[in-house]
Amino acid sequence: MIRFLIRAAIFVGSAALGLWVASLLLQDFVLTWQGFLVTVLIFAGVQSILAPFMTKMTARNAPAFLGGVGLLSTFAALLIASLISNGLVITGWQTWILGTLIVWLVTALATFFLPMIFLREAVKGTKNSRGQASNVRD
Repeated sequence: MIRFLIRAAIFVGSAALGLWVASLLLQDFVLTWQGFLVTVLIFAGVQSILAPFMTKMTARNAPAFLGGVGLLSTFAALLIASLISNGLVITGWQTWILGTLIVWLVTALATFFLPMIFLREAVKGTKNSRGQASNVRD
């Protein structure tokens, strides 16, 4: 259960980071601070539902397109988040394309690197606490 919560927190954190970076880099990708949390939660929720569904459908019907599933699910999650939330406004087709690419790339990198950073610290903390406990007994 703890592992699931850590993975969920990392996924939501990577979504927040991806959306924030895109809003910094693209002028027409507006993420308001008032709607930031709601937008991140909607985006992460939709992304977590759509990505496995699209992967399964693509693998069954068009396996050559499996590499694009992440981009497609990111685009769909951005679209839904912008429609549901007032916190995300994307204007212009170039911004939609670049925003999708940036959010996808940052989210993918964060999902890969954040567990290494946080889990390494957790493992070090566990080892240190075990080491201190064993020194107390000696």
